Amino acid sequence: MLVVVGVHSAKFLAEKSTEAIRDAVLRYGVEHPVVNDRSFRLWSEYAIHAWPTLVFVGPQGKVVGKHEGEFLFDDLDRAIGAMVKEFDAKGLLDHRPLHFRREAMPTGPLLYPGKVLADAASGRLFVADSGHNRVVVASLDGQVRLTVGGGERNFRDGGLDTAAFHDPQGLALDGEALYVADTGNHAVRRVDLVAGQVTTVAGSGAQAMLGPAPGTGTSVDLNSPWDLAVCGGILYVAMAGFHQIWTVDPATGRAAPYAGNSREALVDGPLPRASFAQPSGVSVGGDQLYVADSEVSAVRAVDLAGDRRMVRTLVGEGLFDFGDEDGRDGQVRLQHPLGVCFDPARGVLYVADTYNHKVKRLDPRTTETRTFLGSGEPGRRDGRGTVSEFKEPSGLSLAGDRLYVADTNNHAIRVVDLTTEEVTTLPLAER
Repeated sequence: MLVVVGVHSAKFLAEKSTEAIRDAVLRYGVEHPVVNDRSFRLWSEYAIHAWPTLVFVGPQGKVVGKHEGEFLFDDLDRAIGAMVKEFDAKGLLDHRPLHFRREAMPTGPLLYPGKVLADAASGRLFVADSGHNRVVVASLDGQVRLTVGGGERNFRDGGLDTAAFHDPQGLALDGEALYVADTGNHAVRRVDLVAGQVTTVAGSGAQAMLGPAPGTGTSVDLNSPWDLAVCGGILYVAMAGFHQIWTVDPATGRAAPYAGNSREALVDGPLPRASFAQPSGVSVGGDQLYVADSEVSAVRAVDLAGDRRMVRTLVGEGLFDFGDEDGRDGQVRLQHPLGVCFDPARGVLYVADTYNHKVKRLDPRTTETRTFLGSGEPGRRDGRGTVSEFKEPSGLSLAGDRLYVADTNNHAIRVVDLTTEEVTTLPLAER
């Protein structure tokens, strides 16, 4: 029989934690065993050089093949089928099934919420309840008003209770239209909050495997849209899988790259020549789009206006330059930030420094970056400033003087009073 064993050899320091790996396994529904190779022992013994790498071990314990890099499922299926046929013909396969016991999922109103959107004008809070494959709509004080999506992991348009999502993340509101980055379905969805209907704006539901290509509506293949921001009626999409920023016109469904050449790197310059690395958070501030560029632990600024539009790096140095250092310019180190939020009243950016379990404050004019919230230790503690504790915060949104934080691995929404820097946990009251 075929047995799959995942080996996690961490790039980021936070990923060495067995508890963090456990959360990732539960969050993404991984059903096979996963080994924490925290010291890179297996990486070295199997001579691994790249993420991801597949190693094929035969029934006699010998390595019979290796593949480095991404792959197409059909190619993998054929290769494994050929191996099974060969070893089965030799009578070497044991067909008795193995049974693994999965750990119980956490319980509560939220499960690994990825992003949050607070709208002061309407007094509403929108939460991407990613682990439950739905969007929760509540008041700003936590009274749940409705849910979008029945909780089934699927790709289906329809009414609020019958529509289905797969790991929804980023949210953007334009009037009574709520746009959702349906990450696992590689699509951008629209929720008509008046009519109570969910439709697909862009994305076929299939992950693009042949590189980025523009298209329209459900005929275009996208790749892991992770966050959304709306400006001038146009959606800006952090297309993490393509390492690009895209635009989607909700009126026509036209989707196309806006910035980035799809090479995973940190390179500034004109929009089509710049490089990103898994951009996962976006926020509009004036004529700038601010980007949490997670894999290079950076924050980028992208021009939205002007004849010569550019991408520039505010903080961050490269794919393997990360840590937890405050300061300016090249002094600053983040660790896999997933969210940004621009505060126009104060002229600063709040950054969800996810793997450092912090929220940092960045002045885009000077690049000065300081720890604002969180002790740096994973935990769940209310309190003021750095007394508070978070566990992989991923999304941020502002409503007046309150900053809302999607505290992903705590399955909670935290609320920050910006006048006192006091952090509290929002009590969500289900209908």
